[in-house]
Amino acid sequence: MRWGMAIELKRCVGCCECVLACKAEHFLPPDIFWNRVLIGEKGKYPTVTKLIYTVRCNQCADPACVKVCPTGATQQREDGIVWVDEDKCVGCRYCMVACPYQMRSMYEDGNKEYFPGQGLTEHEKMGRILYPHQLGVVQKCIFCKERIDAGLAQELKPGVDREATPACVINCPTKAIHFGDLDDPYSEINRIIKEKKGHQFHLEYGTDPSMYYID
Repeated sequence: MRWGMAIELKRCVGCCECVLACKAEHFLPPDIFWNRVLIGEKGKYPTVTKLIYTVRCNQCADPACVKVCPTGATQQREDGIVWVDEDKCVGCRYCMVACPYQMRSMYEDGNKEYFPGQGLTEHEKMGRILYPHQLGVVQKCIFCKERIDAGLAQELKPGVDREATPACVINCPTKAIHFGDLDDPYSEINRIIKEKKGHQFHLEYGTDPSMYYID
């Protein structure tokens, strides 16, 4: 079993709903993003093409971040998910340097508010109780492993059942993001990748990312 995502770029409208869903799901502090939407353009007027890419940790099969972590804080599960044990992380940032996709964040300021000077919102207060984040550690996308684990415990299928699927996937209004088991040749995500010619970014780094993009 190896979890992965496939993103259809033509369906993505740059609404950032995936970013907001991730923020809400994990109670992420200000300035911390586990996924982002990059927007640019190519060409010259009047033939300009808008480019939209939703990016996050690529959950590599051979992750460079795991290899360089001196404390073993960055770990890889049997299902391929790469995550950070905050109790072991010392904030050395080696993993941030090693990551070919630059999709890690350092949480350093615990005093920032979403509305500076107005105090914490009820959502922020709730997050500090339900999903506390430690200062001085590196954070990243974890494919909502808590949702996956809880779903599997109830015999639900990630990528099919909402309760077992990453928040960014189920909240995408255009259904541009697909999730499933890359090791299952009959999975829906593998069918989509094959039929729509999905491809990985930066294969030259040799990390075998679990993120596929469909042009």
